[in-house]
Amino acid sequence: MAKSKTIYICQNCGTQSPKWVGRCTACNEWNTFVEEIVSTQPKSTQLRVSVAKPVLFSEISASEAMRIDLKNDELNRVLGGGLVQGSIVLVGGEPGIGKSTLMLQISLLLENNILYISGEESLQQIKLRAERISTKQNKNTLVLNETSLESIIQHIKEIKPEIVIIDSIQTVQTEMIESSPGSVSQVRECTSQIMKLAKESNTSIFIVGHINKDGNLAGPKVMEHMVDTVLQFEGDNNYNYRILRTLKNRFGSTSELGIFEMQNNGLREVSNPSELMLSDNNSSVSGTAVAATIEGLRPLLIEIQALVSHSAYGNPQRSATGYDLRRLSMLLAVLEKIGGLKLSIKDVFLNVVGGIKINDPAIDLAVVCSIVSSTLNLPIDRQTCVAGEVGLTGEIRPVNKIEQRIIEAEKLGFTRIFVSSQNKKSLNLKKVNINVVFVSKITEILQLLFK
Repeated sequence: MAKSKTIYICQNCGTQSPKWVGRCTACNEWNTFVEEIVSTQPKSTQLRVSVAKPVLFSEISASEAMRIDLKNDELNRVLGGGLVQGSIVLVGGEPGIGKSTLMLQISLLLENNILYISGEESLQQIKLRAERISTKQNKNTLVLNETSLESIIQHIKEIKPEIVIIDSIQTVQTEMIESSPGSVSQVRECTSQIMKLAKESNTSIFIVGHINKDGNLAGPKVMEHMVDTVLQFEGDNNYNYRILRTLKNRFGSTSELGIFEMQNNGLREVSNPSELMLSDNNSSVSGTAVAATIEGLRPLLIEIQALVSHSAYGNPQRSATGYDLRRLSMLLAVLEKIGGLKLSIKDVFLNVVGGIKINDPAIDLAVVCSIVSSTLNLPIDRQTCVAGEVGLTGEIRPVNKIEQRIIEAEKLGFTRIFVSSQNKKSLNLKKVNINVVFVSKITEILQLLFK
């Protein structure tokens, strides 16, 4: 007979404790322990013998037809070329960012057998949203309003769909655990059962997940370890653009991103994201510079805006949107040491146009140029872009995939690009018609831009 006991589980990392504690000893978060009732089954005395047998790598067949085309180039890009059969994809993001909209668009667009399971909306609400998103509806899509894990597994075994969409995992609960839906125990057990079903039946499953107040996926961290792919929606509600970023992918690169535009009829794919990252202001103004960056395999041209002004208070302000604030402080120290600019007594504000967050170190040179341009109140030519990493001694380091960056700049109409002189050995200038200028120090590029 099953026995019940009360334990306390950290809602952030899943650590268990026999009594309530204020601070978790594993993740050091405060007030995250919640009381939960769990059932313990008596252990069987019989040993479980696995029927699986080890095989050689040469005996395993890997077919190229294992991926499903989702008819969405941006989503196919972040998944590594399509949805792998039998894989589990976790899609997270803030409320209203577009998770359910994207999943419903996929279920309406494809012609595969799809089972759409919703625990948050009724069938009538899903129907109204589907009519608003698209006039075309997949005849092979079945919609189910269910929160019981046992019922969901039974329906999947009976229907045998190719793709299953569960919206969301925080609403699903199993009878094996006596705790509320969305708790650490429920999310962990439900995800484990769904993963087992996906591998046994070779069914591809999308799981929609919520995020917590810190911006991380809600639930235990082990849930992200169990799934095959983790996608996260990013974006500001003040902007219409949404960025789908890959945080984990067992079947592709983790540096890819997809860009969408939220419209009244759903999410639209942005085929040329460089136009999104560049402002429409054609006049030359100070404090702006264009950087050639790479996200995964996709080259992007983004605009960096900087504002340097005299500090009205004792402590100068440092603010950065879409850029690492600690790296900005480092570049300001390099400019003051090498460039001779007195920035320690001035406020510096930095912004990446488009609301995107860039981690590529190749935009360091654009950040430096925009800060100097705002400080001297001298504009940079609108037909000029830069690509380079800045070191602590003021040298300009080389960046990878420099040819793709140069070709993208030439395609968008730029006539000049500044790159590191160390990239000269691996660059074939015969392929491009743009003026490539090689520099080795930030003092060289500043003299060329602001002479």
